[in-house]
Amino acid sequence: MKDTITIYVEQQDGERIALEAPTDMGLSVMEVLKANEFDVQAVCGGMAICATCHVEVLQSNDLPEMSDDEAYMLESLPHATDASRLSCQLKVHPDLDGLVVRIMPEA
Repeated sequence: MKDTITIYVEQQDGERIALEAPTDMGLSVMEVLKANEFDVQAVCGGMAICATCHVEVLQSNDLPEMSDDEAYMLESLPHATDASRLSCQLKVHPDLDGLVVRIMPEA
């Protein structure tokens, strides 16, 4: 099994920035984004109660099921899409290799 996966962050201009993420540390996509200095507030620290780590999934192989807490939080966002997820709820796993996300605005 690979020790890292690649996650891509699509910018507003369409450029995709590749991030290497270790699969053996139990990190979330939110933590990987913050470690790479992306502007993700993550006010609640990954508890799925603030939605300040909202991303839109543009491409993925296999996402885990969304929890009820995550779905409820996303329902409250005016700019959520069918592809919205909270990056704090996406754990880095080999199945996420090649994931492409766009960081969504807070307002």
